[in-house]
Amino acid sequence: MKKKVAIIGAGPGGLTAGVILQDRGFDVTIFEKLPIVGGRNSCLEFDGFRFDLGPTFLMMPHILIDVFNNVGENINSYLKLIKLDPMYTLYFSSSGRKISMTSDHEEMSKRIKEIFNGEEGFYEYLDNEEKRLNYLIPCLEKPYCKFYDMLSKPFLKAIPHLDIGKSVWEVLGKYFKDEELKLCFTFQSKYLGMSAWECPGAFAIIAYVEHKYGIWHIEGGLNRISQALAKVLIKKGGKIFYNSEVEKIVNIGKKIKGVKLKNGEFFQADYVIVNADFSYAATNLMDKQFVKKYSLEKLKKKKYSCSTFMIYLGLKKLYKHLSHHNVFFAKNYKENVDDIFKNFKLQNQISFYIQNASITDSTLAPEGKSTLYILVPVANLKADIDWEKEKRIFRERIIKEVKEKANLSDLEENIEVEHIITPLDWQNKYNVFLGATFNLAHNLSQMLYFRPRNKFECFDNLYLVGGGTHPGSGLPTIFKSGEISANLIIKHN
Repeated sequence: MKKKVAIIGAGPGGLTAGVILQDRGFDVTIFEKLPIVGGRNSCLEFDGFRFDLGPTFLMMPHILIDVFNNVGENINSYLKLIKLDPMYTLYFSSSGRKISMTSDHEEMSKRIKEIFNGEEGFYEYLDNEEKRLNYLIPCLEKPYCKFYDMLSKPFLKAIPHLDIGKSVWEVLGKYFKDEELKLCFTFQSKYLGMSAWECPGAFAIIAYVEHKYGIWHIEGGLNRISQALAKVLIKKGGKIFYNSEVEKIVNIGKKIKGVKLKNGEFFQADYVIVNADFSYAATNLMDKQFVKKYSLEKLKKKKYSCSTFMIYLGLKKLYKHLSHHNVFFAKNYKENVDDIFKNFKLQNQISFYIQNASITDSTLAPEGKSTLYILVPVANLKADIDWEKEKRIFRERIIKEVKEKANLSDLEENIEVEHIITPLDWQNKYNVFLGATFNLAHNLSQMLYFRPRNKFECFDNLYLVGGGTHPGSGLPTIFKSGEISANLIIKHN
């Protein structure tokens, strides 16, 4: 008789785990509170305009390709992958300079020399980060269920390459002196919701990963990834129930018996996988008697990523002068970052990201029209910010800066559709603890064994996937979390 697996949440981590387990002979059922799959990797659709809710950068596509290959499926039957060049364009308010980043190393070196007055540590950076990546990848692909797993050969070999005690900003200082050039290779700390001045130096590999594998787009948006995984799961006999919010995980002692839905139904399961936000799940779904180490009071003391203020715009026209991805740095970027991560206040200066995906992908909007996705990093809900009061005021500030810095003077008259998500919305609608959209912070004391573990130690048969567990945030690592947890369950049988 097939072992039953209940998965809470149809995000990319839960779907990855579900597809693998269904393929290996388990009976998988996913319970999703929303009417669509994807979680933070889902789709927003308004009047023919389609937006990715969250992630818009796909890195290391081979990890996703491997997920499909490992269950006997060809990713090209489900998704169209498009490599972007430029990867993104960066704009510096303080100097007026801009640079379009490319994964063509020769061309990238040429642009650095031209724009940053001949300074060149690029190839040294590539060589050193290649070595670091080779040491770190084996560490990120294995679980850390016991403390002695930290003493494994891969991790011990990697320790000299972690730059312990240094930040990403300090590591990049070994290669580049120009402040704005350093930003080109350190702003990626924001992918983890962290400051480059606090993010552990080992994460200098993130920018390297971009330059090694490139940045990719999926036709229709990255939300198509979760939709494709859902199709594979159902094709193999798995089930997804929508509008089915889990009220609690049912246990007798340390043994999980299944899940109870908000409609009162009970679903028995041999294994339960949690793809909900970890801190939300620990404080709302789990038996508090058994998760005292993850009480609300203790979780609030942990470090969390920043949040994001989102504006999704459906436009009557296409702006051809903007790249697919664009990042605009505040004039005093360090002050901007400190307001978010240290001072926990609404920043005086704004840095923002614009996705102009219709320049690449005409399927996202009606003919002749386009989508514009604007993301502004802001403090999480530990900050004393009244978002009900600030929402419209902050929106006006952002639109004003976007019009000026991105040369979109006629933006407002071309808005046909508009949708806003604040940190409060992330918490209340999407169950994101403290509105921290990139989950628990990735400081060393919250990584590997010290991050909530894939095989959750508080119960015998409960597993975790997603950005809140090992290996961490970002689509490639979330796919890996699903793979790790699925393999732990397979190994247990």
